[in-house]
Amino acid sequence: MATLLLRDLPDHLHRKLKRRATANHRSMAKEALALLESALAAEEIAPPEPPQPFVGRFPLTDALLDEAKSEGRA
Repeated sequence: MATLLLRDLPDHLHRKLKRRATANHRSMAKEALALLESALAAEEIAPPEPPQPFVGRFPLTDALLDEAKSEGRA
């Protein structure tokens, strides 16, 4: 499991974290982990919908392709 070290934690955040940890009967490290998990779980983003197929002005048929090839537009 990975380790995370926080440097230069502002005093007011340290006090808030300590109060929350005490209120929840956790160590400060466990409280920080719980807060981090909660914040990241709330932000889980659903994968984007795949794009819809392109629908042109007219259907692309074999006859149209053959005509384009015979005109040298292959």
